[in-house]
Amino acid sequence: MRIGLVLSGGGARGIAHIGVIKAIEELGVKPDVISGTSAGSIVGVLYASGMKPAEIFDVVSHLSIFKSVKIAWAWSGLLKMEGLQALLTKQIPDNTFESLKIPLTVAATEIRLGAIKYFSSGELAPAIISSCSIPGVFDPVHFNDHLYVDGGLLDNLPAAPIREKCDFLIGSNCNHLTTEYNEHSLKAIIERSMLITVNANTTASRMMCDLVIEPPYMARFSVFEMGKAQDIYDAAYKYTKENFFEHHFQKNRVA
Repeated sequence: MRIGLVLSGGGARGIAHIGVIKAIEELGVKPDVISGTSAGSIVGVLYASGMKPAEIFDVVSHLSIFKSVKIAWAWSGLLKMEGLQALLTKQIPDNTFESLKIPLTVAATEIRLGAIKYFSSGELAPAIISSCSIPGVFDPVHFNDHLYVDGGLLDNLPAAPIREKCDFLIGSNCNHLTTEYNEHSLKAIIERSMLITVNANTTASRMMCDLVIEPPYMARFSVFEMGKAQDIYDAAYKYTKENFFEHHFQKNRVA
């Protein structure tokens, strides 16, 4: 049975995917194909390259948003992710999808066309950076005569491109939306609005998955709250281990 794993976007909450991966590995589950958006594409590419969950956590938890970007005094006046570029170059020097040990698909949004783009071959780093370029925060990415921003705008849980490549599809969504909310700042309102938007575009994708792992209360962590990496990781790992078992994956398989 071929197993697929879909990893959602979610900023710092994407650390949850590492906890989920560690837990499902301990349950005897190893994905044969992976897809991801934004933070999910970072975790996905490192895992697909052969890194273990503990190694991924060590790398990603030290990927401070402030160390990984620099002001881009360009037309947009936003931020560039040169630190992420350096990380990808160091960890995956071949810089191609074909060099990965597990096939990977990455979602990004072509902002001029208003269309989703799924990358699964060719140059790797520009695809990952495109997928992570949150509008209004990071500079859009020019790549192959197109202009890309965060894939989460249109497909934050990219199940569609790998659904037919696997028999059983697991979705890891780190954007659980609760009714507990305190509008204490403009930043909180913007983040809440973004969370509602990305949850809306995951409805169809969730239905494509045979199993969705969605650790609760992730919304209490900010998109940029990397200082809470250990808390996010621990919560996701504990939730997955306590709520899912190896037979659960088999039992929920869609024939």
